[in-house]
Order: sequence, then C-alpha cells, then structure tokens
Amino acid sequence: MKAFLDERQRAHDPKHFMANGTRLPNPEVPARVGILRAGAEAAGYEFAAPSDAGMGPIAALHTAEYLAFLRTIHTRWLRIEGASDEVIPNVHPASRTDSYPKSAIGQAGYHQADTACPISAATWEAAYWSAQTAVAGAGALAAGARAAYALCRPPGHHAFADLAGGFCFLNNSGIAAERLRVQGLRPAILDVDVHHGNGTQGMFYARGDVLTVSIHADPARFYPFFWGHAQERGTGAGLGANLNLPLPRGTGDDEYLRMLDRALDQIAAFGADVIVVALGLDAHVDDPFKGLAVTTGGFTRIGAAIARTGLPVLCVQEGGYVSKALGANLRAFLTGIGQGG
Repeated sequence: MKAFLDERQRAHDPKHFMANGTRLPNPEVPARVGILRAGAEAAGYEFAAPSDAGMGPIAALHTAEYLAFLRTIHTRWLRIEGASDEVIPNVHPASRTDSYPKSAIGQAGYHQADTACPISAATWEAAYWSAQTAVAGAGALAAGARAAYALCRPPGHHAFADLAGGFCFLNNSGIAAERLRVQGLRPAILDVDVHHGNGTQGMFYARGDVLTVSIHADPARFYPFFWGHAQERGTGAGLGANLNLPLPRGTGDDEYLRMLDRALDQIAAFGADVIVVALGLDAHVDDPFKGLAVTTGGFTRIGAAIARTGLPVLCVQEGGYVSKALGANLRAFLTGIGQGG
C-alpha cells in the first residue's frame, strides 16, 4: 500500500511551547517522523517521496498574503534587534477585520493564533513538503488507489486560510480534500484527532461541496476552546455540511465507536465518494495530552469501521505525540483500514 514522506519535514524542530503559563519542551518533535514511519511500514505500507506539485494546491486554500508571510517572516524577524531565534507572537488583533500592519511583530500576531506554532528558519520548507506529501496522497487515490497514507509533519488541521496555530501552518487534510474535489470527487474530511480541527472547519464552513466531521474531546475545557462545539453546523452554502461530535474527557473505545457510527452515517448521507482521514493518534489513553482514552486495539476497530464504508481512504497524519504506543497505534489503525476493506 502507498505511503508518502519527504525527509525535509524533519528539519522543523520547534523549541517554544507554553502551557498554563509555563514554557515547556515542544511536543511536535522530529522524532515523530521515524516512529510513525516504522509504524506504517509494519502495517505493510511502502514509502515514496512526493513530487513537487508547486504552490497551486496550497494557494487554492491559503491566502497569498499568508503564504508570503510564512515564506519571509523568519528572515524579517531576525532583523529586529534582540529578536528570538523563533518567531513567536506577543500581540494579536481583536478580529480578522482589524488593520494589517507592516511590522513583522504585528504580522506575526495576525497570522499566528498562539505560541504553539513558532517559526524557525526551517519551518517553511518543512511545511511546504508536508503539504506536498498530502497532495501526493490525494494523487494516489485519484489514480485508483483504495488507501494511502501521507506522513505529514508539521501537522495541519489547526491552520486556517491565513492563520497558523497548534503546531500547524498549512492545512494538509484540507489541501488534499480540495485536490480530490477539483479532480471530480466528492470528499468528506473525517477528523479523529483528540483536538477539534478548527482550521479545517474554518476553511470549509461556508461551503457545501466538502463535508467536515470532527470527533474530539469536548472543547469546553480543552484546546482549541473556541471551536468544535456541537451547534456549529456551517453557514450559508455550508449549513449542514459541518458536524462536530465532542466527547467527554476520558472517553474510551466503545463510546468512541458509537460516535464514529454517527460520523460515518453523515458521510454516507452526504454522498461522499472518498474520505480524507485527519489522522490524529493523540486520542490514545497514553498520549501526553490525555484527552481521551482510546486503546491501541481501539484504533484497529476505528480503522476497520472506516474501511467498511467501501470508500477510498487517504490518511493524513495530524497529531499523536511521542509515547511508547505511538508507532503501534499507527500500525493498528492502518491494519484496521486493511482488514475492513
């Protein structure tokens, strides 16, 4: 089975992360790549490097202003006397309609939602090839593959059209879904990360041609807090094309699978002919974020349930952080995809 990875994704090595007012090591580390690759290979996936599809698929969802910012901000930041090695915002606009400053400091605040997405000299190239990896996975499905895995790192589902956040810069799952859509398919994005895919929701919220479904820990007391609530259904042409299924903290396998049945029923009702799984493995009971309590065996069941839809599936890597179970969880999920088909 097909898998894609570009080794340039390893170069992004963020150092800054703040939680509860305390600076901590950033959990989105390059070591994730090796662990995840080994897990996918153990499930029978063979890796290839993605080709370069250029800026077109990325610019289809992200604004030119934002992409210019990502490409240039680190160089501009270092011109500031006493600047840190990474671009980290300290001021934010009250709304997206506020004025757009010329200052690198002001633009960082405009385009970075939080302090979990520091930008270093290597960030743009890593994010670019992470997106190209997702595009390659979409290409494999468009060419007839029934399943493919895109090892995308940094992840993407917290990235809006013009806003980074939560370790994410380019929205890989959204880029893949849009790539499939323009090739004549009708995609649904199924986000199984422990955190709500707020960037993905934001990108498609007013559109009815891509279904977005997210199963996640209840954001009332969990990141990203301001998005992911059940009443968020879409707007305009997108009304009814967004489904959020928040779960209580500590939810385990059986209740998760019951919620997944609801998600898959919505995907069937939408008439999707391809599923992009935003594959976060951080719903695991031993993940550092401790949001849900899915077991390794539960990931096999989740993968198998998705595969039983009979639809082609592209798995785009999102969260899932370093623990003893990380590689086994990916192997379990991808094995389930194979067993269910």
